[in-house]
Amino acid sequence: MVAEPFRQSSNQSTQGLSTDQSQHLLSWMRILQQALTLEAENGFKNLEGRQENFHAFLVRQLTDPPSGLLPTKSQARLGQLAEAFASYPDSSESARRRLVTDSRQLLHGIRQELEPPTPIGPPRLKQGGAERKRQIPLPSGNRSLTLESPLSEVKGIGPKLAERFAGLGLLLVKDLLQYYPRDYVDYSSLRRIQALEAGEAATIVATVRRCHGFTSPRNPNLSILELQLQDPTGRLKVRRFFAGRRFSSPAYLKSQSRLYPPGVTVAVSGLVKGGPYGMSFQDPLIEVMESPHSPLRSQSIGRLLPVYALTEGLTADRFRDLVRQVLPLAASWPESLPEQRRQALRLPRRSDALVAIHHPDDQHTLKSARRRLVFDEFLLLQLGLLKRRAELRSCSAPVLQTAGRRDGLVARFLELLPFPLTAAQQRVLTEIEADLVLSEPMARLIQGDVGSGKTVVAIAALLTAVEAGWQGAFMAPTEVLAEQHYRTLCCWLPQLHVSVELLTGATTRIRRRQILDDLVNGSLKILVGTHALIEDPVAFSRLGLVVVDEQHRFGVKQRNRLLNKGLQPHLLTMTATPIPRTLALSLHGDLDVSQIDELPPGRTPIQTQMIKGCDRDQAYQLIRDQVSRGQRAYVVLPLIEDSEKLDLRSAVKVHTHLSEQVFEEFTVGLLHGRLSSSEKQGVIQSFAAGDCQVLVSTTVVEVGVDVPQASVMVIDHADRFGLAQLHQLRGRVGRGAAASHCVLINDSTNPLARQRLEVLVRSSDGFEIAEIDLRLRGPGQVLGTKQSGLPDLALASLADDGAVLEEARDEAQRLLSEDPNLTDHSRLKELLEAQWQHLSGTAHLN
Repeated sequence: MVAEPFRQSSNQSTQGLSTDQSQHLLSWMRILQQALTLEAENGFKNLEGRQENFHAFLVRQLTDPPSGLLPTKSQARLGQLAEAFASYPDSSESARRRLVTDSRQLLHGIRQELEPPTPIGPPRLKQGGAERKRQIPLPSGNRSLTLESPLSEVKGIGPKLAERFAGLGLLLVKDLLQYYPRDYVDYSSLRRIQALEAGEAATIVATVRRCHGFTSPRNPNLSILELQLQDPTGRLKVRRFFAGRRFSSPAYLKSQSRLYPPGVTVAVSGLVKGGPYGMSFQDPLIEVMESPHSPLRSQSIGRLLPVYALTEGLTADRFRDLVRQVLPLAASWPESLPEQRRQALRLPRRSDALVAIHHPDDQHTLKSARRRLVFDEFLLLQLGLLKRRAELRSCSAPVLQTAGRRDGLVARFLELLPFPLTAAQQRVLTEIEADLVLSEPMARLIQGDVGSGKTVVAIAALLTAVEAGWQGAFMAPTEVLAEQHYRTLCCWLPQLHVSVELLTGATTRIRRRQILDDLVNGSLKILVGTHALIEDPVAFSRLGLVVVDEQHRFGVKQRNRLLNKGLQPHLLTMTATPIPRTLALSLHGDLDVSQIDELPPGRTPIQTQMIKGCDRDQAYQLIRDQVSRGQRAYVVLPLIEDSEKLDLRSAVKVHTHLSEQVFEEFTVGLLHGRLSSSEKQGVIQSFAAGDCQVLVSTTVVEVGVDVPQASVMVIDHADRFGLAQLHQLRGRVGRGAAASHCVLINDSTNPLARQRLEVLVRSSDGFEIAEIDLRLRGPGQVLGTKQSGLPDLALASLADDGAVLEEARDEAQRLLSEDPNLTDHSRLKELLEAQWQHLSGTAHLN
């Protein structure tokens, strides 16, 4: 009996075996294959072994295969072969040959199931000219260009285009080279046709089977060139579209078809898209290759293609071409790092990095180039901050000799408080007192979550300055917050016989003159105010300590103007916006940081939930329940009035709706930034006193409104706010003993918006929230870069490049320790002076 050739069906797969089982089965089959091979090589003579003949060995092995490892159908075939091998000695040579061959086929089929064939690897491409990139000469029309040349001198850039470049802030050739791509299209991902996946950018190398040009039957102005391609793994149709009647002539289509004759090799790059007829490329780039191993001439196919932020009138291809024209000039870019340090830090040359960021060979080259350019940005930033700090410490500051003794004004103030300081507050106050007894100016930042008690620590520090015979200034970014601090100080300082006044834009002329006179003659000890404190007429007699609240809202120039009011006063800054370490190093690298990481006892956690706009009635019912228990509620909106551009509810409109239709039994107040200072104060006082139970507001309440009886915060259109800002708003409730609630109303269908808000629902850790906010939105939106004093970062990401920032800070410290004035690093010194002059204007760097 002769078995038929074996073809194993897919439903009999042996792929469910474990690794050990597969190895055992393969070992058994390998022994059989060796026996069958020996028999075939020796002429099918039924070889004799030491103990038995070939056929007896086969019968025994096939009758008793490894138990349970083979599909049922395979076991049946093995049984048939065993019966056939029993009569092997009496069979003819041709029958023996057929039986051995069939047995080998069966075993080979099973083995293929266990060892699937290795897929064909991706094609290989040679990029033409990549290794000669740095030697590419300037086009003949640009031979006279330098890095300082105006862009209008570049061939192809006329007056109109130069004006458009100016709109992007690009005036000189060096500006264009430092205008980095915002992203890349990765055509360097080489694939076989069978391995293409929808949604990825990829490149294939294939052979043209057929090319056909025709006009669309539905649109006579649209012509289509269709190529049928093939590689060792499959087939693919690629189409190019030509819009316009001039492309629809048969002669033109024929000329295009002749570019891609059957049998020619092409490289194709594009975005892969799926469809009912399989995969295809969207807007493919196609180049005919001389042979499968020839280098590509294209600057796009198979490469990482840079994508730039453009302006109207500039196409992507035109912009890339202009950058490519001036790219050889990057070779003349001066190096800012000494060669020894550059190699120790494993950084490429600045000139090579500039070339690679615009025209990378591969992901590794791009990553290395980006690391160098990011390092340079952070190095300049850290050098500036550290030099600023060194300059500050070289100045003389008042020595507040009463600091460190917990008696006098500070001791009496702490006795007046109805609560003891937390351990974190005591630790931070001790750190401040240790700074104030030194002759070098203190520069310290207090970071603390909403309600952690930063203001109490600041008051104690101000009283230390007063007791030492000096004056104090307390600056806040808004009138609401300044008035809040003034009222807080008025609760305690009159009892200690310490004078305090408030100076804002709303202060009357007569009152202002009296305050300024008292300030000059020294009878006024503490002045609270907004940016009005830094105006020229304001002069202190003996300014010893400056406290700045919400530090990140003031620019470097504003902060320095206030510091220049005194000999060199000590500086204490505070922020309730928790700042991740990378951002703190960048923004406050010139400050010592103290953290109040403990909330006062008795604070109840705030229950946060997210609802849809159609469920607003749930939020209103929660407000009604809480107000009926004597509590109060906020309703916060992003807009004051209706906007034609944004489909958002406004504070004015919601106030009218709530007061007239929803909460007729309650008094509903309205607070927003357009109210005068006295009007704002009246609304807040009414809310605090309980005359108004529901307060509709914009983000004016983010800081400065402290009402312990408020237990509900409803934030409409919550997706329009940043996470850190939402956390600040949520901190307006939960300041009393009652359980508090925060309701986020989200109508956005954007999944990212929902993901952000869910972070707030599950976490009350301000630092975790700030870290995520920084990663999602970037430092510019988190802090407001214009006012933060943070230099523009063209490429660096404070969320993603923390490790490079640390390296740059270490290198900056090393450089300044060896060369404090950067005398031996003239290029770095030049860059640093240019950057900080741009950042700070003519303000003195304290």
